[in-house]
Amino acid sequence: MATPTLRQLEYLAAVVDTGSFTRAAEQLHVTQPALSHQIRALETALGGPLLERLPRSVRLTPTGRAVLPHARAALAEADRLQAVARRATGLEEGELEVAAVYSISLGILPPVLRAWHRRHPGVRIRLREYAHADRLQEAMAAGRADLAIGPAPEGWEGPIRELGVEEFTVVLAADDPLADDSRADDGQREGRREGRTAGSVALGALADRAWVHYAPDNGLADLLDQACARAGFHPRAAVRAEQTSAAPLLAAAGLGPALVPADIIPPQFDGLLLRPDPPIRRTLTAYTRTRPDPLTVAFAELLAERARINPAAAEQPAGHG
Repeated sequence: MATPTLRQLEYLAAVVDTGSFTRAAEQLHVTQPALSHQIRALETALGGPLLERLPRSVRLTPTGRAVLPHARAALAEADRLQAVARRATGLEEGELEVAAVYSISLGILPPVLRAWHRRHPGVRIRLREYAHADRLQEAMAAGRADLAIGPAPEGWEGPIRELGVEEFTVVLAADDPLADDSRADDGQREGRREGRTAGSVALGALADRAWVHYAPDNGLADLLDQACARAGFHPRAAVRAEQTSAAPLLAAAGLGPALVPADIIPPQFDGLLLRPDPPIRRTLTAYTRTRPDPLTVAFAELLAERARINPAAAEQPAGHG
């Protein structure tokens, strides 16, 4: 059995409202034979006659009287659906699904979401967070979000927009012996007060330390292992953090050094912050599956405008978290 179409329901309502096939055809700008054909198709789909053809008018059958309220409700809902789509296209209303790795939702995303809400209060944001860039890319490919934010995806066929290069910092306890280094005394205290890095350290100088590491399924575990391998050692884990946000807090508490994205360090952070030497960076991107809709385009533009990411730099190691 065929499913009634909105056009057929519209034709039925028009015939009833005008009381005539001829006048309904004129109102709808279709021929009378075409109108009659669609009404017959609707009656066939619903299993019985809906209209009784009288010499000078039409009258609803019992089935027609039962069907008409639902037909009008379906047409009204279709009108509302179109209005919502028009408002969404105009950035007035809608829902945008954004996916990101954990460090993005901790660092660059909050000020962007605040600015978005001020500009487009009628558009809701649904945020999906992933511990690893591979899981992020898989979720995006599976259609679970409109836009993904994270390290540059591998082999991605859709649009990709570079946002900048994210810098990493080494976090230690404020009373760590490295705090006495001449490169980090007065300037480092200012850095802690402002939530910025000051001074530097070679990762090899921390080879004998037990680290605040990440859980294996967190992409930053791979990044830390790769960075330490380039420095000639494999980091021992004093503790493994499931959540990215826990790593700098555990390091500041004295459990061991942690390597974290600099943009997740909050103001007034009281740990010791040191720049790795050489620097550790990764490119961050926003990407979509296909040609993005106006809502997604507007969010990506705001993201590029408001995201607080360090300027691009030449040296960029691979990173996944």
